[in-house]
Amino acid sequence: MKICTPRFFAAALMGVALWSSALTSTTWAAYPDRVVTLVVPFTAGSGSDILARIISPKLAERWQQAVIVDNRPGASGNIGADYVAKAPADGHNLLMAINTITMAPNLYKKPGFDPVTDFSPVMKLTVANFAIVTNPVLAPSDLKSLIQWLKAHPDQYNYGSPGNGTPHHLAMELMKMQLGLEMLHVPYKGISGATTDLLGGQVQLMFASVHSMLPHVKAGKLKMIAVTGATRWALLPNVGTFKEQGVDFMDAVDAWYAMFAPPKTSPEIINKLIKDLTAVVNMPDVKEQLGAQGLTVQLSTPEQLAQLVANDTARWKKTIADAHITAD
Repeated sequence: MKICTPRFFAAALMGVALWSSALTSTTWAAYPDRVVTLVVPFTAGSGSDILARIISPKLAERWQQAVIVDNRPGASGNIGADYVAKAPADGHNLLMAINTITMAPNLYKKPGFDPVTDFSPVMKLTVANFAIVTNPVLAPSDLKSLIQWLKAHPDQYNYGSPGNGTPHHLAMELMKMQLGLEMLHVPYKGISGATTDLLGGQVQLMFASVHSMLPHVKAGKLKMIAVTGATRWALLPNVGTFKEQGVDFMDAVDAWYAMFAPPKTSPEIINKLIKDLTAVVNMPDVKEQLGAQGLTVQLSTPEQLAQLVANDTARWKKTIADAHITAD
């Protein structure tokens, strides 16, 4: 009987390691090797859906693989997010998320996932600034005057939102708590109904994306009081930012969109995604399409996205608890 020497075992182990390394490298190099699914946790026509459908054909062309958009709405985005959190870590199921991923889990007792620990952050892709808009029935046209007006008329005005726990809702609650304002929240089943009643005067003010309100503001049917972000919006240069008008805690209140992979996705796959996504969103025609939808390209590293998720999750958790907000 032949005795296996220590040298034999060492050689065998080295062979296994080299084979495993070669196999893994081949897997990374071949990625993606089949259909890639961009999971959108909201309905068609939502911001994350629009972003996914703009970039998916470009990624498919670059990868020579089909890239499909799979809408999995429900529970304020939790259903689609939970699906990706439990998907295989091979990069073929990716989450196209909006920052509700840091809000919605705090509205439900059992969301199914933790936004901080249960994903591999890829990168932030775009951002849409928010604005506070009012029906012309409210006299003030600047932020300072609006705040004074609301304080002088507590509980006399209503504000609308697309639903409990949406960015629009939480932004207004944050402002209410920080400034000591008293208004009644009227939640709707989507932005359309809220906008209709804002135009009709049933609600008098609302937080919404700048782009979605632009046609009504230009038509004189609504007034835009202040915009979030560090700079004014190019298409409405006369509307000052919150910070310019004396409110310094609203700069980072916006709608950011980012891509996440399942937990434990390899750094090699993440790096390939970063490289290809960066190339795609910086294409002139893609930037133009995104801009037409009110989305500004704003990229990040995985580390920056992870920190953003942690910070926003903590902020909105406190806001939701302090304002006693619950899911619809």
